[in-house]
Amino acid sequence: MTRIPPPGTRPADSRFSSGPTKKRPGWTLQALDGALLGRSHRSKPGKAKLKEAIDRTRAVLGVPADFKIGIVPASDTGAVEMVMWSMLGVRPVDIFAWESFGEEWVTDAQEQLRLADCRLHVGRPYGVLPNLALARKNADIVFTQNGTTSGAKIPNFDWIPADREGLAINDATSAAFAQPIDWTKCDVVTYSWQKVLGGEAAHGMLILSPRAVARLETYTPERPLPKIFRMTKKGKLDEELFEGATINTPSLLATEDYLDTLKWAESIGGLPALHARANANAKVLSDWVAKTPWVEFLAPDVATRSNTGVCLKVVDKRVTSLPEGGQAEFAKYLAAILEKEGVALDAASYRSAPPGLRIWCGATIEASDLAALTPWLDWAFAASLAKFEIGG
Repeated sequence: MTRIPPPGTRPADSRFSSGPTKKRPGWTLQALDGALLGRSHRSKPGKAKLKEAIDRTRAVLGVPADFKIGIVPASDTGAVEMVMWSMLGVRPVDIFAWESFGEEWVTDAQEQLRLADCRLHVGRPYGVLPNLALARKNADIVFTQNGTTSGAKIPNFDWIPADREGLAINDATSAAFAQPIDWTKCDVVTYSWQKVLGGEAAHGMLILSPRAVARLETYTPERPLPKIFRMTKKGKLDEELFEGATINTPSLLATEDYLDTLKWAESIGGLPALHARANANAKVLSDWVAKTPWVEFLAPDVATRSNTGVCLKVVDKRVTSLPEGGQAEFAKYLAAILEKEGVALDAASYRSAPPGLRIWCGATIEASDLAALTPWLDWAFAASLAKFEIGG
């Protein structure tokens, strides 16, 4: 293969993984010097650290004062599972999914919970949302605000009935801190630390509206609930879980890192600044795609296109005319050569998504790094054509 000369400028930081994501600008291990290591999370200082994480979350994310915020095990997945197993079954359920993780909630509803009146609304192909207008006023609604593996998000919250009778359950793990959340239209919001703010994995955040709390206190599902799913005691919300106590043992090192990310967010201007950084990052790629004929967004509608996990597909006919396996191999090589050159790490599409690239544009990424990356994307495409001996 003839060596194609690479671009001269490299991204200063090549970490574009969609989770765990790049740490905040300027992060070092010394940021964790205040971690309460070797102490119980149930000690007074331990609880204070966890309560500080809750309070700073409320301040930065703009969570209403009457909503409860808890730190739960097993990342965002654990938070969503807690809600589905503890709250669903008393009303009809509408589940909206258009990517891999949203489809996990479909599996739960169908195969595990076996909900009687459950309608599944699945978007096809990848990047296309289902018809959100099908949400029923009397049903509980489960949806993913931003599809991490499809690069598609909901356009707004207008489709959720303001006078709904059911609960609106929002898996916002790759949207929180990067996209607006309409708290009047959400009864449950979940996310994890390792997405937009670049924190560490394994811990989930669970935010409950007064309506969600009322559901927990008035509905007891017939199915058995594992200990890590239980949020009530004697029919009432376990308030301690939302004041710094936790169901299991959290990492106080990871907690310190999350506190560091929240302090950084405050220092740059809070939620508006976080949103602006993600939008500016996504615009760099959008401007490049607009002038690049070989690539397109997986999400075709600009109104539903993610500003965090941006998913791209190769549309050049020389590649799309290859057999399906050949297209996958081409995309795999494209991502591999970017990693080999050290300009884009972990940029391959999700394993069950269509072959292509997925480039994280959340708030911890620098727009200058994305601008430096785009010539390398063109270079890698040309090098991949040469590798596969695809002529012009």
